[in-house]
Amino acid sequence: MEQILVAGANGTTGKKIVQLLHDSQYFNPIAMVRKEDELPYFKAKNIDTVLGDLEEDISHVFKNNIDKVLFAAGSGGKNVVGVDQEGAKRLIDASKKNNIRKFVMLSSMGADEPSKAEELQDYLKAKHNADEYLKDSGLNYAIVRPGSLTNDELTNKIELARKLNKRGKISRNDVAQTLVHVLNDDVANKATFEILSGETLIGEALDKVSAD
Repeated sequence: MEQILVAGANGTTGKKIVQLLHDSQYFNPIAMVRKEDELPYFKAKNIDTVLGDLEEDISHVFKNNIDKVLFAAGSGGKNVVGVDQEGAKRLIDASKKNNIRKFVMLSSMGADEPSKAEELQDYLKAKHNADEYLKDSGLNYAIVRPGSLTNDELTNKIELARKLNKRGKISRNDVAQTLVHVLNDDVANKATFEILSGETLIGEALDKVSAD
């Protein structure tokens, strides 16, 4: 089974990602959390964990022979430069040193052109800078940019395009499912795309993703 380091594992979407990986026959998640009191939630489910702060040195989190990395961390607007931007860069650099086979980035719709956003410009600029850093890193990557996140049920269906040219919503469950699909070797390599709720099965939509 491939070892998947999940940064931001304790977040609302992060927990869904980790559970999907844990239930998978292909992947074993390593939940990266920042605080000691976040460990018991995962340990109670027999999920591997590692303590790591994206604002500090994180070289030690790769001691578990990590194969791929999924970045789902965020500061919730409290420290977008320190976590969403520089924390992502720190993890990308560490991934390069450890020859990670794929880095999947949970980004955001609007991160391609943050200056055009009516709100959350600082956040989108941080995401943009992290995305561009990943593209230039030499790593194999996938950058997934969902619309506004909801807590709706899983539909297993999305609308996907490199640029959708419209706003919309998508459930965290469908985002998590998409991210886990993208971890597969034959899906969305060196690709960036946007997703919203839609009518196409996630697997079918991802079959049409092409490299940047």
